[in-house]
Amino acid sequence: MRQQGTNKGDDRISGIPARGVLLLLALAIWVAPGSAALAAERLRMSTTTSTENSGLLRVLLPPFEAKFGCKMDVIAVGTGKSLKLGETGDVDLVFVHARSLEDKFVAAGFGVNRRDVMYNDFVILGSTDDPAGVRGAGSATDAFARIAAAGARFVSRGDESGTHQKEKELWKAAGTTPRGKWYLEAGQGMGEVIRMATEMRGYTLADRGTYIAYRKKTDLVILRQGDKGLWNPYGIIAVNPARHPHVKYGLAIKFIEFVTGEEGRGIIANFNVDGEPLFFPSSREGP
Repeated sequence: MRQQGTNKGDDRISGIPARGVLLLLALAIWVAPGSAALAAERLRMSTTTSTENSGLLRVLLPPFEAKFGCKMDVIAVGTGKSLKLGETGDVDLVFVHARSLEDKFVAAGFGVNRRDVMYNDFVILGSTDDPAGVRGAGSATDAFARIAAAGARFVSRGDESGTHQKEKELWKAAGTTPRGKWYLEAGQGMGEVIRMATEMRGYTLADRGTYIAYRKKTDLVILRQGDKGLWNPYGIIAVNPARHPHVKYGLAIKFIEFVTGEEGRGIIANFNVDGEPLFFPSSREGP
């Protein structure tokens, strides 16, 4: 007599159809890698758009993630918004470039253990015909005064970013409050602002790193550079665990030590586009 459970297509292993066992095994193999990824510790960082737009984070983050078995979640917005995310405890650390705002963030008790990471500089971009005569300006402040006097189109970040903060400093130094049809506040990241200024044949202030990364996408050229006041330092700050106990302070410190240590500094120093460096690591001693 044929035993129950031996019918063709109904082979069983410990009471489970053989094909069911195979399905479970296949599911386990498929789920396991995903489960490991989900289990990886996650570190949340807000940062300025220039670190993202320039491509730096694409080479800086993977070695850290591999070294510490974690995953970094990045929110790339202007420096002002990045710091606000730190204030509310929505991120574990901030990586930005507006020293006056960074100092206020730390002084208010929102951040701790600020470190200098790298620097580059700001440049004034415009079309080659240069209707405001920026090329002939004696300083960046004079260049801004000429743009305002000519009513030449200027595209501003308008987003309280580090670049926007520097721009406002330059307008103030030039004795000008920009307003009118010639002045456009985009409320966008640096890459998008460069694109808009290109289409409008206007001027803009940009960090050199993003400009180099986007140079093949624009015909805007550098019309003013090299002023001492255009220096652009970047800092990194851990969110204060005394203010927000849930933040991953220990892992944030590991990332800070990584980017300011030998490996991180080496990655920053070697990061370039067509052989031209976009950023320079800060000295360990700081400013």
